[in-house]
Amino acid sequence: MLDFSTIEKFDRIATPFYYYNMDLFHKTVDHVAELAQKHDIKVHYAVKANVERRLLEYISSKGFGADCVSGNEVLHANSCGFPADKIVYAGVGKTDKEIYDALVLGIEAFNCESLQEIYVINEMARHYGIKANISVRINPDIDAHTHKYVTTGLYENKFGISQHEFEKLIEIIQKSEYINFFGLHFHIGSQITRVEEVFALECQRVNDIVAYFERNGLKVNNINLGGGLGVDYDDPDENAIPDFETWFRTISENIVRREDQMVHVEPGRSLVAQCATLISRVLFVKSGETKNFLIMDAGMNDLIRPALYGAYHKIENLSASQRTFYPTHQAYDIVGPVCESSDVWGAGRLLPLSVRGDLMAIRSTGAYGQVMASRYNMKDLAPSVFSDDLDSAPAVVDYFEK
Repeated sequence: MLDFSTIEKFDRIATPFYYYNMDLFHKTVDHVAELAQKHDIKVHYAVKANVERRLLEYISSKGFGADCVSGNEVLHANSCGFPADKIVYAGVGKTDKEIYDALVLGIEAFNCESLQEIYVINEMARHYGIKANISVRINPDIDAHTHKYVTTGLYENKFGISQHEFEKLIEIIQKSEYINFFGLHFHIGSQITRVEEVFALECQRVNDIVAYFERNGLKVNNINLGGGLGVDYDDPDENAIPDFETWFRTISENIVRREDQMVHVEPGRSLVAQCATLISRVLFVKSGETKNFLIMDAGMNDLIRPALYGAYHKIENLSASQRTFYPTHQAYDIVGPVCESSDVWGAGRLLPLSVRGDLMAIRSTGAYGQVMASRYNMKDLAPSVFSDDLDSAPAVVDYFEK
């Protein structure tokens, strides 16, 4: 919950903007660093969740690696302090340029998702006389019990290599002269909340797959279990830091590992989601025949998750919370300014009676928010505003006073 003085400062800042609670962010990352050391698990931050430089620089300072899914993410992570030998590069579609850039940079490993990709990397490595480390992403056919758009570990998904190709896969790796086999990579989905059930099942399936590869001549030195730990979008204050303890403990208790085997995880959303809030202002209050609308200055161009996935974000009227009395609550459809019918933040949300100029907080937007923003309708991009540097934020302009 934001305090009175912070909300007062918000009122002087041009909206919309992404507000980063740096204290919460530091506490979250520090907590994960402690658990990773306790359980002897390597952490790679999933860069796709949020590419804000200040966040990445702090994460890299804790000794974490980076999980990247594009060539530009690889280069950006490296520029933010992640050493090349702590960067892994995943993704189903790597261009020749992206493979070349990562190869000459000397990244820790490519996470390969098809047999043809392994062949292409081997041939490019041969051309430049460089050995490439590869992990192979395996599709374990596990239902993560999450939204269908963020489920990635079923045979029907586009990600990873499935069981019917295992024999051919092993043959290709063993014959590829410019490939070093680094290990196996898994990722079953995102926003997973049934932590013990789902991750215990993943570990059991992984144990069987690792044993199969080792029986067939490939020593698996690294086991990457991916990410996927969910956050509480309904009550971000009560559960500001996700249950990392259960996640790490479940993995440690269920994964079978040798002393010389390293286990990796790739948290993204869980590290950054709760530390940011999209702050917007009510432009107009509109009464329809059957609905009341709050029209905001932030839209789907700033945060596309509700329009793309039907994702839920808690919305709070910050201005109403500062009034000396709480007026009658009313149900509103909260919408953005973009010319799309899907530009809706929430339908039928019960809020205090709201007026033009009220500040609204769209919570839990630190992951897959700002990073997915666009300039659709030629809208400006919402800037980052940090809790420890509010005074440098762009000031609101009163155009009735100019």
